Amino acid sequence: MTKYFPLFLLAFSFQLSAFSQENSPYSRYGVGDMVPNHNILTRGMGGISAGYANGQMLNFTNPASYSSLSSTIFDLGAEVDSRKLKSISPTQNFTATNALFSYMQVGFPIKMKRANKKNIFLGVNIGLKPTSRINYKIAKFERLPGIDSLVTFYEGSGGINEASAGAGLTIKNFSIGFNVGYMFGNKDYSTQLTFLNDTVRYYESNSSTKTNFGGLLLNGGIQYKIKINKNTLLRLGGYGNLKQSLSASKDVLRETVVFDADGSSTKVDSVYENTLKGNLVYPASYGFGFTLQQPNWLFGADLEMTQWKDYRFYDEKDFVHNNWKIRAGAEYFPAKDATSLKKYFNFVKYRAGFYYGPDNVKLTTNIPEYAFTFGAGFPLKLRRSYYETQTSILNVSAEIGSRGDKKSNLRENFFRLAFGFSLSDLWFRRAKYD
Repeated sequence: MTKYFPLFLLAFSFQLSAFSQENSPYSRYGVGDMVPNHNILTRGMGGISAGYANGQMLNFTNPASYSSLSSTIFDLGAEVDSRKLKSISPTQNFTATNALFSYMQVGFPIKMKRANKKNIFLGVNIGLKPTSRINYKIAKFERLPGIDSLVTFYEGSGGINEASAGAGLTIKNFSIGFNVGYMFGNKDYSTQLTFLNDTVRYYESNSSTKTNFGGLLLNGGIQYKIKINKNTLLRLGGYGNLKQSLSASKDVLRETVVFDADGSSTKVDSVYENTLKGNLVYPASYGFGFTLQQPNWLFGADLEMTQWKDYRFYDEKDFVHNNWKIRAGAEYFPAKDATSLKKYFNFVKYRAGFYYGPDNVKLTTNIPEYAFTFGAGFPLKLRRSYYETQTSILNVSAEIGSRGDKKSNLRENFFRLAFGFSLSDLWFRRAKYD
């Protein structure tokens, strides 16, 4: 199917609407555009996650970090995605702006009095988030020699979501964790052919395929911390998932239609195949990295890789290939022990980073993807005493980047502004005194 979709040769147009859906031609391939698999906090540092743990956030990329939770946390993320598409042939520009859901997570520590005294800690997390998105609408105009003018409309929608529960266990300096759940989604696409002629009437055709799929989600991670000196902590980490096969059910429709003046269609004839069983093979992915931390700053880096050559959709390959990304970032926290609470911005955590690597889509050459990232963590309320248990934080991150370069026929420049509310309190903890 994919060989009949030469994106790099298309003369295309986009039907865009603000605050509705993305419109990315690259989302036609594989499972669509991959959604950033990181907490808003770490996205401000380029997305470093392998060696990151924080008692006041949920690092769902590496579940080993759940054991570092110090209190119950409700974490909700959303973002505004603005992108500009540039085409060399034909020379055209398009823009789109969308508001998108990023994730919803709830995590809490499991208190084990005797085990905690032996440096054994356990934390759990429950969450829901998207993994990928498919959305494109493209029109191709061409002249068929000796026949007529033809317009072809390509349209696709869908994506993958995951609902999961996970746990992380720390025994002294070593942590291990996992997420298990259900990965599900749909992949719908259609192709409509319309001949343009003033004297001869042709029927239009519509070919659509709608697929639903789902299966087990399982991923895991490890971390190991090393105290270098009194103020410096090195944390090593790794995470990943094995190749997974998702059960799929596909409905195929091939029909001849007539479009009315108002755009609605009337069926003339059709061939319909219902519930074709198959599989979607989701590739293995893994990453490793480190963080180096002192009381007022943190630096880290990750390298992650995905085996997209193993991707299959009903045993068919697609224009995707193995890819990697390198990520690096830092965080600075100005406040000292004696800093006055009147200096609010000294208690804000400032972050910066970047990521770079080839995209998983490959048409003729590699498509580089990179971004510079910035972020900050704003405490919603400063903790004025030991007995105040609320430590809620508004995390903000901004990503400025590009997908493609001057050699690419199609280039996406994007800006993402993401917001994460990390609401923390000692919920569910039994009070010693009334």
